[in-house]
Amino acid sequence: LVYIATSWKWHVPIALYAMECGKHVAIEVPAATNMEDCWKLVETSERTKKHCMQLENCCYDFFEILTVNMAQKGLLGEVMHGEGAYIHDLLQGMFGEPNYPAWRWEENHLSGNPYPTHGLGPVCWAMNINRGDRMEYMTSMSTNDFMMEDLAKQLAAKNDFYKPMAKKKYRGNMNTSIIRTNKGKTIMLQHDVSSPRPSSRIHILSGTKGYAQKFPEPGKIAFGHDFIGGDKMKELEEQYTPEVVKHISEAAKIIGGHGGMDFIMDWRMIDCLRNGLPLDMDVYDAAAWSCITPLSIW
Repeated sequence: LVYIATSWKWHVPIALYAMECGKHVAIEVPAATNMEDCWKLVETSERTKKHCMQLENCCYDFFEILTVNMAQKGLLGEVMHGEGAYIHDLLQGMFGEPNYPAWRWEENHLSGNPYPTHGLGPVCWAMNINRGDRMEYMTSMSTNDFMMEDLAKQLAAKNDFYKPMAKKKYRGNMNTSIIRTNKGKTIMLQHDVSSPRPSSRIHILSGTKGYAQKFPEPGKIAFGHDFIGGDKMKELEEQYTPEVVKHISEAAKIIGGHGGMDFIMDWRMIDCLRNGLPLDMDVYDAAAWSCITPLSIW
């Protein structure tokens, strides 16, 4: 198994080479950034018969995996709408500093959603995307940039290092994409890394029998107008936390990695490979979730 945790531009070339060499690959997000590369991953994985998994750790965060299991077991009824996001105030660090690579800056020139999979992955799991339904149509819209160009000019006035950045045009601060599935369900996806907002992946699952919402934390469940209380929530956590998570949760919390979800993801992937099981996320998920970027730009 080859882990690929390089800059984005090297994800696909390394993955293709590794699969051609007979290795399974696990690729940091996003797996690919254009449609051609999404197809290359799919076609190479099929031809070489090697796993190609996107390392979407947010699918394994404790509340996400709890609510996905609730959805799969029918507690929320038919999940007809989901919401996810990557909202994270990274404006000050986006431009890096002299002699320090500003890789986030390089990814924020084109409009659209450059980083869709953290919010999208768990929603796709809950809504059985690629497992009975598929994303079929998307409308994507961005605000203008109200912050990044201004900051670039302020930095350039103090340091020549930033002058090339001050001459660029930047993507809008907030991108909102609305996706409709083949079965008539909808997903709202947002991306904003430059506004002064609390971090959020939103994570909303809206079903015919119940509702789940993670942010603002703590996560909450409702079966009507009001959210349930703490005692009922503990009962549901005990009942619907997957056994694999219960088995390794303490180790995950000690070892960490974004609160433990990295450990759960790695443990689960390796356990599947050792036992000849299909992986929770396959190459079709990697391509479908990653292609949001080029399609939202288009």
